[in-house]
Amino acid sequence: MAKKGRMVFGPVLSRRLGLSLGVDVVPFKTCPLDCVYCQLGRTTDRTLRRKKYVPPEEILSQIRGALKRGGRIDWITFSGSGEPTLHSEIGKMIRAIKMMTDIPVAVLTSGALLHDASLRNALGAADLVIPDLDAGSASVFRTLNRPHPSLTFRKVVSGIKDFVSHFPGRVWLEVVLVKGVNDTPAELGRISALAAKIRPARVQLNTVVRPPGEAWAQPLTPREMRRARSSMAKALRGIPVDVISQSASVHAQSPAENSEERILSWLQRRPATVRDLSTGTGVRRSDIARRIARLVETGRVREKIFRGATYYALP
Repeated sequence: MAKKGRMVFGPVLSRRLGLSLGVDVVPFKTCPLDCVYCQLGRTTDRTLRRKKYVPPEEILSQIRGALKRGGRIDWITFSGSGEPTLHSEIGKMIRAIKMMTDIPVAVLTSGALLHDASLRNALGAADLVIPDLDAGSASVFRTLNRPHPSLTFRKVVSGIKDFVSHFPGRVWLEVVLVKGVNDTPAELGRISALAAKIRPARVQLNTVVRPPGEAWAQPLTPREMRRARSSMAKALRGIPVDVISQSASVHAQSPAENSEERILSWLQRRPATVRDLSTGTGVRRSDIARRIARLVETGRVREKIFRGATYYALP
């Protein structure tokens, strides 16, 4: 099924990449994995098949439009509501972007397809790639990431390692920690051992910060995150280990035109609080709250409570 509608969104405020112009190139929840912590819910199309989900020209046209509007953009980031490396022409799009702007290009990926040599070559023009490695063992990989039946843990790890060894840009390895699943000293030790062999530029620790696909997937506390970071940093001497900040801030601007469309575009990719929407879009919090209330009343948005906070999501 081809992806329809707006595929380029933002710029939105990223916890890692500043103001990021998002590029969403595959249909909603199309991914090789079905991670229990995913903020978008369960995967509806778990696939390994790479294909042209939408013509690259459509995506590039939307990027040109965003660049012409001006304003600060720190990164152009392939991410969104599915696994971006499933698009068979991601390399063509990255190279075309590099021809039109000096803004660096990042790819956020599960890393599940990096065993494919053609994909590794396609990503070569990117400036930054952030793959996931949430497990140190095959059993935890199956429990936490719930891969496509044909995808093995060994293949994923080997693919990430091969990619890092040849990629000319930077690779940051992301590890999402879920309480009681991959946060034990033994599993952290196994993840550290694999990361030491992969040799990324840095390791970034994350946890469940928005309503997850499975209610039992719970976050670590800030103290537990610091403890995990300390443990991994000792094992990964010479490789920086960070805990990704759980919040970001930006000066809110005056209410913008089409705020409701901007809100819906954001919520198509992730649940968010009023604060998230305000800081991410630059629209005043009071304006966001008023517009969100109207969207809830009309049934276009629903509320979700997660750890005492109110999140908003599409129905």
